Amino acid sequence: MPQSAPRANPHFTMDVDPQILIFAGSLVAIFVLAGMARWMKLGGSPTLASEADAARAAGEVWDGYEPVEIALGKDGAAALLRDASGRIMVIKRHGNRFAGRILAHAASATVNGEKIEVATGEARFGSVSLNARDAASWADAINALDKNRDA
Repeated sequence: MPQSAPRANPHFTMDVDPQILIFAGSLVAIFVLAGMARWMKLGGSPTLASEADAARAAGEVWDGYEPVEIALGKDGAAALLRDASGRIMVIKRHGNRFAGRILAHAASATVNGEKIEVATGEARFGSVSLNARDAASWADAINALDKNRDA
């Protein structure tokens, strides 16, 4: 008896490689976790929206630092602060937190209009740019830091 061709199965089934299923499941899990993080407002970019925010960030950077004068960057990413003893701190956004340094004699500043560029003198911290009121007076204060001792 001649063999006939196999008949098509009316209940079509497709064999899927398990690696594809693992990949697809992982991809779905990533999107679910990303959606949950966004819904819970995790991560993101913090801003220094007010002088109180900048003072709080300064206190986190240097315990006990209490600013008496604050210059906020217009974009909320950086600030300059001065305390009662004349120490000047610069704060910048670093990921989803803020980092800051009290400026020492190695620091310098340049001004272009309302934009001030502060070179902290620390290669690992880098420089900070911000648009702030009174940029020229802040630059003068930074450039006048006692070159014989830290501010």
